[in-house]
Amino acid sequence: MYTIEEVSEIIRADQEIIVDPGVVIKDLIYDSRKILQANNSLFFAFKGIRDGHLFIKDAYAKGIKNFVISNQHLNILLYPDANFLIVSDVLLAIQDLAAYHRKTFKHTVIGITGSNGKTVVKEWLGQLLSDKFNVYQSPKSYNSQLGVALSLWNLSNEYDLALIEAGISQEGEMDALEKMIRPEVGIFTSIGQAHASGFSSKERKIQEKMSLFAHSDKLIYPSENIPSHFVPYNAVSFSWGLNKSDTLQVLEIDHSKIDKTLLRFRYEENVYQLLIPFADRASVENCLTCVSTLLSFGYSFEQIQSKIITLKPVEMRLQLKQGKNNTSIIDDSYSNDLASLQIGLEFLNQQQQHAKKTLILSEMEGLKDSQKMQDKLLKLLHQQNLSMLIFVGDRQLINPESLSYSFLQYNDTKSLVADLPKLAFANESILIKGSRQFHLEDLSKHLVAKSHETKLEINLKALEHNLQVYRKLLPKDVKLMAMVKAFSYGSGGVEVANTLQFNHVDYLTVAFADEGVELRTAGIKTPIMVMSPDESTFETLLTYELEPEIYSFSILESFIDFLVAKGRKAFPIHIKVDTGMHRLGFLPEEVKSLLVLLKKSKEIRVKSVFSHLAAAGEDSERIFSKMQIESLTTFANTLEKALGYSLLKHIANTAAIVKWPEANLDMVRLGIGMYGIDTTHSNLGLEQVNTLKTTVTQLKELDESETVGYDRRGKLFRPSRIATVKIGYADGYDRRFGNGVGKMKIAGQEVSTIGNICMDMTMLDVTDIQVSEGDEVLVYPDISKAASSIGTIPYELLVTISSRVKRIYYYE
Repeated sequence: MYTIEEVSEIIRADQEIIVDPGVVIKDLIYDSRKILQANNSLFFAFKGIRDGHLFIKDAYAKGIKNFVISNQHLNILLYPDANFLIVSDVLLAIQDLAAYHRKTFKHTVIGITGSNGKTVVKEWLGQLLSDKFNVYQSPKSYNSQLGVALSLWNLSNEYDLALIEAGISQEGEMDALEKMIRPEVGIFTSIGQAHASGFSSKERKIQEKMSLFAHSDKLIYPSENIPSHFVPYNAVSFSWGLNKSDTLQVLEIDHSKIDKTLLRFRYEENVYQLLIPFADRASVENCLTCVSTLLSFGYSFEQIQSKIITLKPVEMRLQLKQGKNNTSIIDDSYSNDLASLQIGLEFLNQQQQHAKKTLILSEMEGLKDSQKMQDKLLKLLHQQNLSMLIFVGDRQLINPESLSYSFLQYNDTKSLVADLPKLAFANESILIKGSRQFHLEDLSKHLVAKSHETKLEINLKALEHNLQVYRKLLPKDVKLMAMVKAFSYGSGGVEVANTLQFNHVDYLTVAFADEGVELRTAGIKTPIMVMSPDESTFETLLTYELEPEIYSFSILESFIDFLVAKGRKAFPIHIKVDTGMHRLGFLPEEVKSLLVLLKKSKEIRVKSVFSHLAAAGEDSERIFSKMQIESLTTFANTLEKALGYSLLKHIANTAAIVKWPEANLDMVRLGIGMYGIDTTHSNLGLEQVNTLKTTVTQLKELDESETVGYDRRGKLFRPSRIATVKIGYADGYDRRFGNGVGKMKIAGQEVSTIGNICMDMTMLDVTDIQVSEGDEVLVYPDISKAASSIGTIPYELLVTISSRVKRIYYYE
């Protein structure tokens, strides 16, 4: 790669402090939690929601000795053996480095952009072109200003074709991506509503995205979406669509075959037929883009047919599933390359619920033919703290003697599956990473627990996004307590807590001690407050270092007596004050009596004083909320002055973070908003975290004289088609949703319930839409509307989702 001195010159550093000019930079780091090989890493201190300069100390402690910073006032004397490059814009610096590195690549780069389908087209083309080319592709959805730079850094001349995805959300962003990627071939997938608010018009959006191809030699695009006058004059145009002028003219789209589509084309005055293995419009369009690309690269229709029929839906999400025998299965079995493997390994290392970590890895494309790729793979594997590596493929590609952990090898997935009883996976986290031809998804099916076809998908990336949205609203010195009570609002305790701990929240809060024990035994080390302790849990609190909320004299006195008997001193507690909620807590007038007890008790130390706003989201109750804030502040200041040490003060819940900035105090408690529910209707840009899905079990054609469900409550008034889906009130789907109140969505179409909700099943009237047995069903198209329709709140719908519903965690 490059020495630190060369990097300084490439990024045009304003100032440099170099004590070791010969160090070679191999890895680019922007997150101190994701350091693998510190000696040859360069840390970029980005100023985002959280200032990267604050984590230089942590990165240095982990061995990083090379930094790119923009803070000229940083005390670099604290890091005497480190190299520092000082620039005005750290993001621009990493982009300049990526652009320089891109220029050293001597082969073809294909740039891919559009509103939808970018990642799918990239993944499919990687598969389709691999017979002729050693293909590099940017990992997953690394298409942002930073993601593109990181993608290009991994580019090397052992590849002879690169697929680089580019995504933008507002005007002015594509220029930086174009300067880095400089694609010889451009692919424009589609234009749609995604990120529409960031552009003044649809035409401006097209123009901005099209600027990626300002210097491209060839452009592939759908004519329906992209008018020809937007195509750069210097590029050879390859359009597909319904027009006679299109390079590939679509003559007919036949949907008569189940799950397949028959296409008829005109290309170079000849007519061809092509069968593709998808029926939905998005997949058909993405296939047409891929077909056009293959034709432009000289493939015949016969070759294309044999390749295109093998395509499968792209699973773009790294999924974390509950496995059998207390295992956690990280399923990334649909793609395998060095960059995505590193992402998967980072996610595996993030999991704390099991000390034992196993990697099941298949051979990847091009590995046999590239010694350099083999060396990179071995280097990456050497850096891992694994318990076992199970390799599927040619044993000669991995030297087990060079590894510090156990190694097993299987020629194919079938042999590995047959050996599962002997392997007896238990009490471990398992990452499954495989190329498509090895079909490791078959292995995943054997390892994952529960066959119930109703599932709750939890998007951990969306959880991180929402966390950062609220952090952005807070001053930098305000701490954040995350609520993970009630099974993390139905989302699952351990997996959510792992993500929050990884993102450095200051406190976690549970309702009962048992919830805290589960988190501690799963490796969670973040401070945990327990909101409802009782005498029977005191031993548990001490054993697992759980900090109790103290809300009455009786519980305080009992806890002090217990600590005296145990000989413990200065155990942390949190004092709850009742400022008007009138649920739990000391009343403000009890402060003097409370102080008498606190001052004479060396067994405890107050960590925080807090209260709960009764109506933070109600504008009509602003006077009452202000009174609550003032009451807590007065109470806390009295305690603080008398005790002689500082206390954390907190009263702000999710709604107050938005509507009451004066209630931030020392810490805030983030709850429902973190899970994507904006109760303040403030257009915060929150992302949905939880998606409840089920499947169609059976379809029935019924006469208008029939009825549906218990008590014959489902009345039919016309010949009807009824779908039975696998969710009922035992899964948490409330009985009040019966008889048309509840709405679900199938293939984008909303349908109503019919009849009473059963324990395990619900019936839907699907007369007016196309439905097949096995189709996926979205249970809550809009969870806020669903809650309102039965007179409740989204909280209730989330926390009542049954534990028998399989939780699937994924990281986009």
